[in-house]
Amino acid sequence: MTEKNTFAERTGLDDPIEETPVFAPKFGADGLIPAAATDAATGELLMLAWMNAEALARTIETGEAWYWSRSRQAFWRKGESSGHTQKVVEIRTDCDQDVIQLLVEQTGPACHTGRRSCFYRIVKKNGGYALEFAGR
Repeated sequence: MTEKNTFAERTGLDDPIEETPVFAPKFGADGLIPAAATDAATGELLMLAWMNAEALARTIETGEAWYWSRSRQAFWRKGESSGHTQKVVEIRTDCDQDVIQLLVEQTGPACHTGRRSCFYRIVKKNGGYALEFAGR
């Protein structure tokens, strides 16, 4: 992974992390931060992926969703091969800046299975645990 000192350091902030106006994302020990892509119009959760500092910087700069593939150890732009792109409308972070939310305009399905969302199964308890398809 390529790391860049693009973002502010978390140490030495003037305000508590929950109140600071400074963008200082907290990447994990592996250099990654989870990124949830949601539909900008409906709020539907579409997918969860991972970003390193460079993927996050590329996303901010281009307005297109860029991620880091943990299995391939490579960058990927959503829709690069499928055409199912994510135009970023807004980027948010949670209170302690360790999760990213991308509000996106999704072209085509978000899931590699061809479904609108990767979250198409419901966990049910029926003596054990089972999955039920949500119909999407």
